[in-house]
Amino acid sequence: MEHIVIIGNGIAGVTAARHIRKLSDKKITIISAEAEHFFSRTALMYVYMGHMRWTDIEPYEAFFWKKNRLELKKAYVTSVHTDTKTLEFETGDTMHYDTLILATGSTTNTFGWEGLDLNGVQGLVTKQDLETLERNAPNNTECPRAVIVGGGLIGVEMAEMLCTRGIQVTMLVREPAFWSNTLPMGEAEMISRHIESHGVDLRLKTNLDKILGDGNGNARAVLTKEEGEEIPCSVVGITTGVTPNIAFLKDSKIETDKGILVNRKLATNIPDVYAIGDCAQQREPIGNRPPVEAVWYTGRMMGEALAQTICGNTFEYNPGNWFNSAKFFDIEFQTYGWVNSEERKKEYEAQFHWKCPSDLRCITIAYHKQTEVFLGINTFGIRMKHAVIDQWLNEDRSLDYVVKNLKKANFDPEFYDSYESKIQQAYTNQFEKAQL
Repeated sequence: MEHIVIIGNGIAGVTAARHIRKLSDKKITIISAEAEHFFSRTALMYVYMGHMRWTDIEPYEAFFWKKNRLELKKAYVTSVHTDTKTLEFETGDTMHYDTLILATGSTTNTFGWEGLDLNGVQGLVTKQDLETLERNAPNNTECPRAVIVGGGLIGVEMAEMLCTRGIQVTMLVREPAFWSNTLPMGEAEMISRHIESHGVDLRLKTNLDKILGDGNGNARAVLTKEEGEEIPCSVVGITTGVTPNIAFLKDSKIETDKGILVNRKLATNIPDVYAIGDCAQQREPIGNRPPVEAVWYTGRMMGEALAQTICGNTFEYNPGNWFNSAKFFDIEFQTYGWVNSEERKKEYEAQFHWKCPSDLRCITIAYHKQTEVFLGINTFGIRMKHAVIDQWLNEDRSLDYVVKNLKKANFDPEFYDSYESKIQQAYTNQFEKAQL
């Protein structure tokens, strides 16, 4: 019987396993050194915050794996020998595979700062990171103050987590506003104010110089580069992005760059070896998408696509229009298509921006300067229907059409306030158009 071995039990690896099982009777082994079972990584923060228990973020019951004949092995792979199709483990034992799927995810991105090895310095990517944070910051007596280096989605999650335990949080963000390398400036400034409203000491245009120790191996402070200010803390959260988790492949024949290089069928340069999820890097990026997509839903889509190929129905990874969602404390965020920051904006891109006087809701619609074709939309505090926005993008609808029909895309519950008329009024005023 063909033996499919999957290294990694995150959303990409487990989705591939589930769909291969639906389509075949192949032997499937899932290997992970992180956790016994698959869990919802995006829900890690809610365990620390007390909203959920660890068992609550495991989507499948314990019997699921045996029932579906998915063998689990908790182990760390140190080497992949593609000539003999053999995996070598940290314990010294080995395993043979017929087809190998690499779904090893990502790890915290660091930049060689002095003091990274001190106790209290950590990222927030893995189950082990969550357990470390629980030890490092159990309460505001043992950890009265923490510094988070970097912004982005992981940074704001960590800030919210620590704030729920009454820990004073300082964030060092190198940009002029929070996540302004990704968001248009109006949005970035609104989110900056919202983060500060929750008591976070947000230091913009500020870089880390080094992390200072107490002489006993523990972090005691950080030193900023610009002002040379020493900020006391016992926890330093490193949230400066993630990088593919591929160090164990350095001596293999599998081609890598930032990630494991794959084609549209998610195949590597080695026959019968594939890569999916955060660790995969497209040799040729798809449209405007980055070559490495560290996003939950793309990992799931890659797993589904690869399962088809492995089971005889050759299938290319085709993720369609870009979308993503997140939460910044109390403000929900959705993005569809492409709405670029000032530094990443294309020459042909223009934007219409509306912000609610409450400073808790806004939208930005990107469109083509010449044709006024709809390119994408960001929403904060207003939920949109994915299927409707996706259809508009596929149909190349106009800016006028999108603004006029926003109500059709609204996904907020029935008794929520509606803002379409205010958005449309701002649009007609800004563009001096007839009332929509």
